[in-house]
Amino acid sequence: MHISEGVLSGPVLAGGWALAAGGVALGLRRLDYDRIMTVAILSAAFFVASLIHVPIGPASVHLILNGLLGVVLGPAAFPAICIALLLQALLFQFGGLVVLGVNTVDMALPAVLCFLVFGPLLRAGGKARVVGAFCCGFFAVLGAGGLTALALALSGEAFTATAKLILTAHIPIMLIEGVLTAMVVGFLAKVRPEMLSPGLSG
Repeated sequence: MHISEGVLSGPVLAGGWALAAGGVALGLRRLDYDRIMTVAILSAAFFVASLIHVPIGPASVHLILNGLLGVVLGPAAFPAICIALLLQALLFQFGGLVVLGVNTVDMALPAVLCFLVFGPLLRAGGKARVVGAFCCGFFAVLGAGGLTALALALSGEAFTATAKLILTAHIPIMLIEGVLTAMVVGFLAKVRPEMLSPGLSG
């Protein structure tokens, strides 16, 4: 779901950088430095998952894990995702440096919003936590696809078909990530509750 260089319009790129800078700054301010190792591990997981592409018809999709990062890291998902995308751009030419701001917002903003919206379910524990974690995984991918499609659509009508294809191709990934996020969060709540975002481990 990376957007490549030379595709987006100037205003979309500028807006992406502004939002990304604000999100990263907020994430760093809210980051408990005792949890830097957790941030690094999940940033690496996001980095690796995004490299494994599975062909589906004329498109290809990959795991994103942004919902999981949102649940575990909260606002710190912004700097974690930004660093992973930066390394992908530098090492593998996925995405690019100019579009780094938009790509960061596309992935990180839905993750943080899901963390905020479904926080009450996540804090409730039990089955409610499982439901909240599934919703975070599902809707974070849906949000990422929606923002990516919006960025393309705002950059020209020629990208409208591509925007629709992105959303359609990621429907299976939404379901997979919802289940995966619920499983991982349930496991962490039992064996490593301290890894969950503060306030969710009770």
